[in-house]
Amino acid sequence: MNLLILRLIVNRLLLAAVSLLVVSMVVFAITALLPGDAAEAQLGQEATRESLAALREQMGLNVPAPLRYWHWLSGLVSGNPGLSAVTGLPVADMLASRLPNSLLLAGITAAISVPFALGLGIASAMWRGSWFDRMASSGAVAIVSVPEFLVATLAVLVFAVQLHWLPALSYSSSVDSLGQMMRAFAMPVLSLCCVTVAQMMRMTRAAVVDQLKAPYIEMVRLKGASPTRMVLAHALPNAIGPIANAVALSLSYLLGGVIIVETIFNYPGIATLMVDGVSQRDMPLVQTCAMLFCAVYLLLVTLADLCSIVANPRLRHR
Repeated sequence: MNLLILRLIVNRLLLAAVSLLVVSMVVFAITALLPGDAAEAQLGQEATRESLAALREQMGLNVPAPLRYWHWLSGLVSGNPGLSAVTGLPVADMLASRLPNSLLLAGITAAISVPFALGLGIASAMWRGSWFDRMASSGAVAIVSVPEFLVATLAVLVFAVQLHWLPALSYSSSVDSLGQMMRAFAMPVLSLCCVTVAQMMRMTRAAVVDQLKAPYIEMVRLKGASPTRMVLAHALPNAIGPIANAVALSLSYLLGGVIIVETIFNYPGIATLMVDGVSQRDMPLVQTCAMLFCAVYLLLVTLADLCSIVANPRLRHR
């Protein structure tokens, strides 16, 4: 690894850290501007001013916003984001009980969608212009045009209500066998995979086709290389950077899609915990969940940037 690559990697990591700091300010400011607070949500509309003031003082809501932000950020960095304003439980414990469920759902979705989308994208690039390419590209555009909440709702209507094949709700705690696992995760994973696979397939195809148009591919073709070897041995290694970005961007979509899917299927993950926190004005919980989603997104994008830097042959040989 030369000094240029090392300097670029350090710059990307510093940029990610600064971006995360700015995101924390934005998240705190937006949640502070939401109407109402945890005291009003807990006492109701008939609460008196005295009782609201006493509860706000007890919850620390009367502290100035900059000081509350500093306490929250320092606790977040140290792994202690504070207590829930509604339940009084540590936010870290509440997230720890839900995080494995969300990671399991995202992991199963990624394990299915990434190989399938990459295979479709590479195959469409190899046989571009064929009937397979036209069908795959048209199907991807059609699926991308359908929002995930509609896919999830139609899946519940068809497979749970009409056919009675799958349960309408998904509970990871009730999984004792492979069959039960497939039944519990079939519809949430299907809903998340639809748009994820379509986006990743289109971006992978575009990256490989762009490399196949490069001048060096013409030289490889003149040397008599087969189409499969031309794509897998020559075009694909040079397309690792764009493909890594495609995978990272598509997987980061899971962060937004999982909120809708977990809510529809009542899946006990972090997304449903965040939705409950918003409805109850539990700001410490909402802020920590939002920061967790943003941190994962920045991690995926940063890893894609690092893969692009390391895989760039012009940077490696300088």
